[in-house]
Amino acid sequence: MSRGMHFFDKSSGIRHNRSRRFRRLLVEWAVCVGFVRFPKPKKFSMRACIQRVSEASVTQTDIPEHSDRCNKIGPGFLVLLGVGAEDGERECHWLADKIATLRVFEDDAGKMNLSLADVGGEVLVVSQFTLYGDCRKGRRPSFTTAAPPELADALYEQFVARLQTEHNLPTQKGFFQTEMQVALVNDGPVTLWLDTAVMTSTTR
Repeated sequence: MSRGMHFFDKSSGIRHNRSRRFRRLLVEWAVCVGFVRFPKPKKFSMRACIQRVSEASVTQTDIPEHSDRCNKIGPGFLVLLGVGAEDGERECHWLADKIATLRVFEDDAGKMNLSLADVGGEVLVVSQFTLYGDCRKGRRPSFTTAAPPELADALYEQFVARLQTEHNLPTQKGFFQTEMQVALVNDGPVTLWLDTAVMTSTTR
């Protein structure tokens, strides 16, 4: 690069690249006047706590006449699913695909190398807005970043349908917006946390 593209700051004793400084100033000016807008990052993401289980069940407990409502699975995943206020179909599908293809079951060599489909596993999905509990201030958690019930229910149903139709996984559900008791036997134990904050274009 020619000497004319640099200038020397006598006060600091640093030689600056003039063209690089000019480009930075040009971008800053364009952002200020609105010619360039960077996408606003999402503050919250769809979240899932996944537990590998030998068995799991969920029972509705808030209505006595419905106390016999119980869904259960054998070996597979118990998924506690949290939906955020800014989530949509894209996040829902990405997370469902990611969970369906996780390889966390042992093969013959004792390595985590098999997926739910490989072992004939099942899935129990329970809606869990408390995954958004913010305990940074005070002693009572705040849930303001969780999705409203209408959005949460719609994406919850899409998530379950994605596992059933796209991945052919036997899937049971919890009971949305009810009091429930969840029982499980964690196999391993193996517990994983996934969220769409690291979402990419691929699930691999």
